Amino acid sequence: MPQQAKFGNYLAECAKILYWVYFKPFTLKRWLKDIHPQLKLDSNPFALQAEFHRNHRLRRYANQAWWLSAVVPVLAVLLIAPAYSLISTESFNWLNSSLILIGWLFGILLGRRDFVSRRRLVVAICCLIITFIILLIVNIFALDWLDVAVGVAVGVAGGVAGGVAGGVAGGVAGGVAGGVAGGVAFGVAFGVARGVARGVARGVTVGVARGVAVGVAVGVAGGVAVGVAFILGVLRVYFWLLELPWMLLLFIFSRYGSPAFWLRYLPPLWDEIIILPLPFMAKLIIDAYPENPAAALNTINSLTNSTNQQKVAAQAMTGIAADTLSRCQATSDIVAIADQLSWLPSPPPTELGTVLPKLLEISQSVRASQSATSAYRQQELLNAPIRLLQELGSSLAYGKNPNLAVSFGNTAQRWLNILETAQQTLKEQAKRSQEIPSVYIAGPALDPESAKNRFKGRRDIFREIETLALSAQPPVLLLYGGRRTGKTSSLRYLPRKVGAELVPLLIDLQGAAITTTLRGLAQYLAEAIIEAARKSRNLQLPYPNTDKFAQDPFLELQDWFRQIERRIPGKHFLLCLDEFERLSEVVATTGSRVPLNFLRHVLQHRNQWILLFSGSHTFDELEPYWSDYLINTRSLRLTYLQEAEACELIKKPIESFPQIYQPDAVDEITTLTRCQPYLVQLTCSVIVDQLNRDRRKLATAEDVERSIPLILERGGMYFQELWTSISNSDRDLLQRLIEGETPNPKDKAALRRLIKKEVLEKIEDTYQFQVPLVQKFIEQIDFS
Repeated sequence: MPQQAKFGNYLAECAKILYWVYFKPFTLKRWLKDIHPQLKLDSNPFALQAEFHRNHRLRRYANQAWWLSAVVPVLAVLLIAPAYSLISTESFNWLNSSLILIGWLFGILLGRRDFVSRRRLVVAICCLIITFIILLIVNIFALDWLDVAVGVAVGVAGGVAGGVAGGVAGGVAGGVAGGVAGGVAFGVAFGVARGVARGVARGVTVGVARGVAVGVAVGVAGGVAVGVAFILGVLRVYFWLLELPWMLLLFIFSRYGSPAFWLRYLPPLWDEIIILPLPFMAKLIIDAYPENPAAALNTINSLTNSTNQQKVAAQAMTGIAADTLSRCQATSDIVAIADQLSWLPSPPPTELGTVLPKLLEISQSVRASQSATSAYRQQELLNAPIRLLQELGSSLAYGKNPNLAVSFGNTAQRWLNILETAQQTLKEQAKRSQEIPSVYIAGPALDPESAKNRFKGRRDIFREIETLALSAQPPVLLLYGGRRTGKTSSLRYLPRKVGAELVPLLIDLQGAAITTTLRGLAQYLAEAIIEAARKSRNLQLPYPNTDKFAQDPFLELQDWFRQIERRIPGKHFLLCLDEFERLSEVVATTGSRVPLNFLRHVLQHRNQWILLFSGSHTFDELEPYWSDYLINTRSLRLTYLQEAEACELIKKPIESFPQIYQPDAVDEITTLTRCQPYLVQLTCSVIVDQLNRDRRKLATAEDVERSIPLILERGGMYFQELWTSISNSDRDLLQRLIEGETPNPKDKAALRRLIKKEVLEKIEDTYQFQVPLVQKFIEQIDFS
């Protein structure tokens, strides 16, 4: 390449760096990071000179930064000085400015670290000679030697400290500030203070000159300097006065053409540090999104990562989201929302609050409903998003943010109308369909919101809980039973089965078992109680003082219980501790029985609080210390459903369920399952699947018998869990019973354990399995 072309490229690169310094510092920062990971806007590139030989870009940038720091201040003074002399009554002080610039040049020359010792010596000698000559001239012309000394000292100090060592941005800015300040601020200060003592005047002079650079000034001249420096240097009004009409023109042009086309000309893409506001910028991006989403998103990304316009970017994201959500006209549009807005950051902008995450969750739920295999299942899965939309509409209507209500209230209502219409259509399709709806739930505990009336029976348990809890001296209640007998489901439905004066508070202690400190356990209990009160009776409980948890968490929990009693008098709180055995793990982990002491205190001193423990063990089966803390316990055993309740579950799990069972099929199901609720749900689910597969409408006893292998397969986890909970000696007894042997007197203890575990029962003088399905599972086990 010709030498002239190389020099031209070098100048062009210097000009680009200078442009980036003033207008695109974020771009410059990324560019410097690409040159060297340690390179920053305010770092001295010569500090990395050891890497110059292998990083040519770093060396090139260091030299360019030095030349910019040396040349630009001189050019700036030459441009500003005549203008200042024309518009000001004061003449520009060329001497002070020149002295500072000379010192500046010496300073940045000394600031370079790529000189060998000989060169440094030569430079130092030259500095001394030139300084001597200047002092000689001062004496000849009777100039103030102190002014000269101050000028040179300020220049050298600024050049060394803020020149190359401060990076290209610091070098250019420091040189310009020093040169202009020397000519303008020194002159202004001397003009104002000439009638004051020269010592004071010199102090003001230095103060004003430094004030332009660092914002410190004295007196009227200093105040003016600071104000002007802030308006021009920080707010950059001279650029904003051009950018404001520029933005207005862009917005006007976008009204009559393509909004996306004008995005590339937005002022922040050319000037990354605009401080004063520019109107219509977010509106232009929002209008461009439907036409060209990629261009709008690229603009938002640039504003977020390369400018100080993050607020405008957030406004644009909020507007685009609101506009996209409001355009939905059908369930397919709602399903597509999750993909269309996947580009939004997580968490979303604060302007969107919690609304957007909820709407995205609703979109995903609607997508899941469309993936269901039957019309009935599709309409059933729409219950959850419909409920969420109803809750969202209420929260927006009664919330404290009117902007959110205006932006998303109509959208929530429109979505609700769409989904309710779709659900009604699916219900009609399900009625016309020949498919039997699969409504049985075999496995997780029933949720009243989704399971509705699938929960059957347990009226005697609910009645006894309510009677005991509201008695004059309520005992500790223990609800126990085998796995999957419906303990958690019963507690979830308890608020719907007892009177309003009793407030059931369900706490899942499986979650508490992960805590390793007493403070963590206390906080978990408080949060769980607050959420349970909201779900149970829509009560808003006060929050405890979390700061006091650090000092004595359970003492603070006691005070919090008293606060709740005072705020909500006349209520009785039933604290239902599900999976209470997990407390033993907490005691072992923390090495403290404080949680049990707390529960005993509640039992003895808090009359409005009643304790209910729920689990698969009785207290005498746990560690001995349990009996020391919980006395006066009333046990409530949860076992099989009554036959009438099981028949209702089989024949009418939901309203309008078709009659698909012959009477002998119902009898066979109750016999096989012994009315165990989980096994009833499992068996009926398998039978419905078989009928739909065979395209039949009626189940017989033979269908139930043929379903047994599949029932054992699908319920394998339940049967395996039961089997592993039995000791080896008790398993040997079960094996002998299956082989037809008669128990001997040595088996009495094992027989008692298996009867208590609801595996065996004694009928007259023989022992047999309580649940035939359990017997069939054990019969297929290979004992060899």
